[in-house]
Amino acid sequence: MPAGRSEIYLEFQVHGAFVKVTAIDPSTGLEASITGPANAPRATLQAAVMRKLEYVRQKKNGRA
Repeated sequence: MPAGRSEIYLEFQVHGAFVKVTAIDPSTGLEASITGPANAPRATLQAAVMRKLEYVRQKKNGRA
């Protein structure tokens, strides 16, 4: 997690061959979700959803 960032909550929901990963920033209420294969490494899915959450932050601030 980059310096100065708050805690991020991650939720992994497996649906058959797929997993839905949701990242929630409790300080701002921003949320981002991705889906991927259930057999993908957890770290890969976590990195992808964190990149998407950062994109959502930038878009909200008018920088995307």
